[in-house]
Amino acid sequence: MNALLQGDYGIAPTNFETVLLAMLLAFLAGQFIAWVYMYTHSGISYSRSFVVSLILMPVIVALVLMVLSNNLVTAFGLMAVFAIVRFRNILRDTLDTSYVLAVIVLGMACGTQKFSTAIVGTLVIAAVMIYLWYTSFGHRHRYDLILNLHWSRAAAEIPELERVLGRYSFKAHCANRHFDSDSTGADLSYRLLLRDPERVPDLIRDLGNLPGVEQVSSMKAEDETEI
Repeated sequence: MNALLQGDYGIAPTNFETVLLAMLLAFLAGQFIAWVYMYTHSGISYSRSFVVSLILMPVIVALVLMVLSNNLVTAFGLMAVFAIVRFRNILRDTLDTSYVLAVIVLGMACGTQKFSTAIVGTLVIAAVMIYLWYTSFGHRHRYDLILNLHWSRAAAEIPELERVLGRYSFKAHCANRHFDSDSTGADLSYRLLLRDPERVPDLIRDLGNLPGVEQVSSMKAEDETEI
């Protein structure tokens, strides 16, 4: 047992209480950030393995930094190992990259024994992430519905169609207008900011009863992927 506990021959003797404290704090910081990610996640994909990695990564980083701090030769050897191992996992959501960077930095703080910095950093990062999620910061609510249809009447009579759209929307923006070769009809695409999103079926029904309106299709704005 003595040989096992005294087997770390670094520049300074290993303080095992500090090692355990650093790794425990790194685990708690990663767990807290993972909870925030699970609660606020609204991206295009969710992976349990990614959540688990948010907990493991700060613990591993803390251990790596404690190993590097005691032996320069080990540091160069570990750099060579990391150069061989390549991680090819592609993150689909750019916000996931921020979470990865956060847990790496928190693991570095724990590994360098800056425990107060790790605690304050965990709380501040979590508070900022929750604030951005709760306030929907960066979200642009410009329209509720995407409406596509074919107008088989003359282009001069399109205002009659737009009057129907005006009864159901605060704003109706024609995003695309493609006229037929004989100018007797057009494919139209509108972006609508609705007065009452619950009345979409009434809007579709009135458009269907309007002469000249064909091939009506609609899609909610939240169903459109933002790149």
